[in-house]
Amino acid sequence: MKTLINKAIQSVFVIVAVAFFQSIAAQNDPVRLGFIPLTDCSPIVMAKELGLFKKYGVEVVVTKESSWANVRDKILTGELDGAHCLYSMPFSVYTGVGGKAGSEMMIAMMLNVNGQAVTLSNDFCGKVGFKQMNKVTPVVAAKLKAEKEVTFAMTFPGGTHDLWLRNWMSVAGLNQKAVKIITIPPPQMVANMKVGNMDGYCVGEPWGGVAVKQGIGFTQVASQDIWKDHPEKALVVNKEFSAKRRTDLVKVMKAVMEACKWLDVPSNRKKAAAIIGKAPYVNAPADVIEARLMGDYNLGCNQGVEIYDNDYMLFHKGGMVNYPRKSHAIWAMAQYVRFGYLKEAPNYTAIADKLILDDLYKEVAKSMNVKVPNDDMKPFALTMDKTVFDPSNPAAYLKVVKK
Repeated sequence: MKTLINKAIQSVFVIVAVAFFQSIAAQNDPVRLGFIPLTDCSPIVMAKELGLFKKYGVEVVVTKESSWANVRDKILTGELDGAHCLYSMPFSVYTGVGGKAGSEMMIAMMLNVNGQAVTLSNDFCGKVGFKQMNKVTPVVAAKLKAEKEVTFAMTFPGGTHDLWLRNWMSVAGLNQKAVKIITIPPPQMVANMKVGNMDGYCVGEPWGGVAVKQGIGFTQVASQDIWKDHPEKALVVNKEFSAKRRTDLVKVMKAVMEACKWLDVPSNRKKAAAIIGKAPYVNAPADVIEARLMGDYNLGCNQGVEIYDNDYMLFHKGGMVNYPRKSHAIWAMAQYVRFGYLKEAPNYTAIADKLILDDLYKEVAKSMNVKVPNDDMKPFALTMDKTVFDPSNPAAYLKVVKK
């Protein structure tokens, strides 16, 4: 009997010891963060390049990924601990719009606002001008009559680019069922438009600016024209990582927060453009990245230049950018109902509560003396359609907003 008890104790000891050493090993593993080649991957890339991850005592491996679907799958399996992500992706995936329903991806903090664009092919040049929304539908109708099909591209079902594209169509009065909407990874947009695979697309910079530089398309609106200071990318992390390696996640968030502050200093943007433009990162002309980072938009199609002075791509804005708001999560999910992705309303508040690590963000912000905004869950209006969205009553909004 005594021997059996001793063996049982030894077995328990072995199990505990293995678990302990596995935990220690996991803590010593580098954090793996992914990004998609877009200008707004800058907070993660610059945190690495500026040595900020090391400053906060965490080893981070940064990897370029091929598509948002690839990022989704790697975060869910744990191959990536986190990534630069479309802020609405976790809600799209959880609700089954852009992945297996119930799959949990966690939002730790926001990375940027603004800085995306709707680009139209040169077929529209001279027929539709910058922000001339009333001219879009007649030109598309004529094109449909002549060619039978008009195709627009976005980057992920239920992702931000999808939502800006559909909101743009709504303001223009364009029937979304009359056109084809396809999914294309961001860095492949320009090449696909060049060979005629689409008539327009919505994506983040620099791929709007690159189309202009290459003379294959023009900027019809920037996303900040649709909604000034709209939420865009987030630091999204694996659920298990957020629970088991919380200390490392806090260090990552502090490094990224400092990078966001650095990026909002105008004199640093030229340096950032030169770095992120290199092949291992965005692999695009630094002058195009820099110009749009500075709010200097060559629109293409002989339309001249549009200067954005307080609503270009921003990464911190005194903490206004980085706070992950539940109201923005609810707005995104309401769009899924609005545009027919979901047949009935999800449990908006419960999903936002489940997937947003707002308490962790507040802890990090406090430790860095970053002010946390007090505007969450307050009604807001988009710039272009001016429809007021009350996050406490999405149903009322859905009754009046155009489809």
